[in-house]
Amino acid sequence: MATEDVDPRFADLDAWPLASAMEAMWEGQLAAIAAIGHALPAITAATEAAKTALGDHGRLVYVGAGTSGRVAVQDGAELTPTFAWPRERVRFIVAGGDSAFVTSIEGAEDDIDDAVAQINAARLTPHDVVIAVAASGTTPFTVAALQQAGSCGAVTVGVANNPGTVLLASAKFPILIETGRELIAGSTRMKAGTAQKVVLNLISSGIMLRLGRVYRGMMVNMQPTNAKLKRRAEAMVAQIAERDPLHAARALEQAEGNVKTAVLLALGVSRAEAETILKDGDGNLRRVFAELARDRG
Repeated sequence: MATEDVDPRFADLDAWPLASAMEAMWEGQLAAIAAIGHALPAITAATEAAKTALGDHGRLVYVGAGTSGRVAVQDGAELTPTFAWPRERVRFIVAGGDSAFVTSIEGAEDDIDDAVAQINAARLTPHDVVIAVAASGTTPFTVAALQQAGSCGAVTVGVANNPGTVLLASAKFPILIETGRELIAGSTRMKAGTAQKVVLNLISSGIMLRLGRVYRGMMVNMQPTNAKLKRRAEAMVAQIAERDPLHAARALEQAEGNVKTAVLLALGVSRAEAETILKDGDGNLRRVFAELARDRG
């Protein structure tokens, strides 16, 4: 596997001047990002399928071991604060369990029985989307979890950095990010890990775009849980509703922090009517404004 091979160009990397080594590693990161371009059609297809499957109750389930597992957890953990994605609708299935989030659990990535047990405990349905990540594409835990998820009818997405691997063959939506040899052989926290992080960002952010949790480049489902986020929410309401900051702040308070409701309140809609309008529009502000414009026209 390329990710495990020594790259002859960097065999003496440890003897290079540090500035040269830093430049080479930086260039490796750029190459990792560039490698994603070829996979954009596959990433888009997986994202569309995920959005369709999730509906109102489906879950995003991240699967991985070691570095790949921690990269997956990082992406999923951001969904609630960024998009107010319900915590119960994201799940992590990681080799070694929760303790593996911050420490290496030796041998966990080979534990097929644990992978199957964790998937079975999740009680997956066809509305669930399982995203399994492994640089090698052969990690026994990750492969077994993805295969078991597929047998449960879940939508399965496999992300790997080596071609022709069992993880990709087992996924309904395979995504190959061919980052090649690492500058430090086998250290997939570098090029492979960077590419994985970007791919997961694209998938999860794309899903949220399609679900109406973003409007005009703003994360309108965000919950203002601290002073900074409250200021951000007020600014969003003011910008979308085209009202002054004080008016926006009052509307946000009346809406109990719900940005979308606050926008409609700032426009003069009653609280009850705002909630009905948003429910009818599936919470999608763009759709809501299109309907309001049609009604007024």
